[in-house]
Amino acid sequence: MKAFCCCLEKGEYFEAHEVLEEAWHPLRRRQDPLAGPVKGLINAAIAFEHLRRDRPKSRRVAGIAMAGYERRIRQEPCLREARELVESLRLKWQI
Repeated sequence: MKAFCCCLEKGEYFEAHEVLEEAWHPLRRRQDPLAGPVKGLINAAIAFEHLRRDRPKSRRVAGIAMAGYERRIRQEPCLREARELVESLRLKWQI
């Protein structure tokens, strides 16, 4: 989670997605309760990457990805720092 947050802080949103996706696969396979919230954080990183690229449909695609974040994120104590960072980035990107 530290590497994910570090990437987000640097604006390396695609790398943040990659870092967390590596951790997500084993969680998903063993049906860990954290799999959903972690996938939500991955969705958020992808949303920010779409906004950073500023392509014609970026805002719409980012909105879809952010909806995935909203569906999955929960108040897990171990994800608090990442969740707070995502929320601050949502304000920055106005999404």
